[in-house]
Amino acid sequence: MIMQLKRVVLVGGTGFVGRAIANRLGEAGVNVIVPTRHRSRAGHILLLPTVEVVDADVHDPATLERLFAGADAVLSLVGVLHSRSGEPYGPGFARAHVELPKKIVAACRQAGVKRLVHISALGASADGPSEYQRSKAAGEAAIRSTGADLDWVILRPSVIFGRDDRFLNMFARLAAVFPVLPLAGADARFQPVYVEDLAEVVWRSLITADAAGQSFDVAGPSVYTLRQLVEYVSALIGKPRRVIGLPESLGMIQARLLELAPQPLMSRDNLRSMRVDNITAGEPLPFGLRPTALEAVVPSWLGQDTVRASYYPLRRYARR
Repeated sequence: MIMQLKRVVLVGGTGFVGRAIANRLGEAGVNVIVPTRHRSRAGHILLLPTVEVVDADVHDPATLERLFAGADAVLSLVGVLHSRSGEPYGPGFARAHVELPKKIVAACRQAGVKRLVHISALGASADGPSEYQRSKAAGEAAIRSTGADLDWVILRPSVIFGRDDRFLNMFARLAAVFPVLPLAGADARFQPVYVEDLAEVVWRSLITADAAGQSFDVAGPSVYTLRQLVEYVSALIGKPRRVIGLPESLGMIQARLLELAPQPLMSRDNLRSMRVDNITAGEPLPFGLRPTALEAVVPSWLGQDTVRASYYPLRRYARR
């Protein structure tokens, strides 16, 4: 059964992932409301004809209820990578990953919204090694605990890549500057998913009635170590670099130093997350969708225009 949508509220929609989702909803003719306290960050979606950016504090319950009034569905995208530490997770993680989902659920009920799609994270676990993973699991629990009056769908993506990501592009910038790359968590395994694939999964989650009450992993077709991904990116930009894997003890020191930056590239909590492989045991995408290979699209924005750059060295490493 296909659901009809006219108006969707995108909470956390001004970022890299939100833009892809707003574009996908726009293609379907859906009116999208994107609340934000920082309108300057929404420049990339302001010109989309079906998107309305509104000034709002999404952490205020009354504001959420007002925004959700008349909406057919709500998308919960808010996520942070860094927080002051705490038990079982720090205040930044608690606010974004736990308290906000609870407020969104309550506002959906009050406004009569029927469909809620919540983006969590692959590896979310109440007993995970990182505060990030534990807080994401708590957010999922808040969504699942809602009553039958709200049809929820939880999506758990692996690391997300795309033209404007902060993952592969970050390593490309580092490779352009440093001749050798000491890397914490070099052997951690990931199953990166293309942002456009995630946007399509979100769309299917919104319109597929039978998706209600289900959780789906969202990943790419292949598994790579972090070392392999960094080697690939550096080769693509014509700056092949040697990657030196650091033991966790040294990696923690490196991460602690990086935490001092205004916008940290890495934290100790990020490194603890890498103790668990960020991969799925099942199908990479739900709804029968076929995932996009990383090496099929990344060369279009990072690569040197050669066949060698497009395929070296990931074809040697892809699990499937």
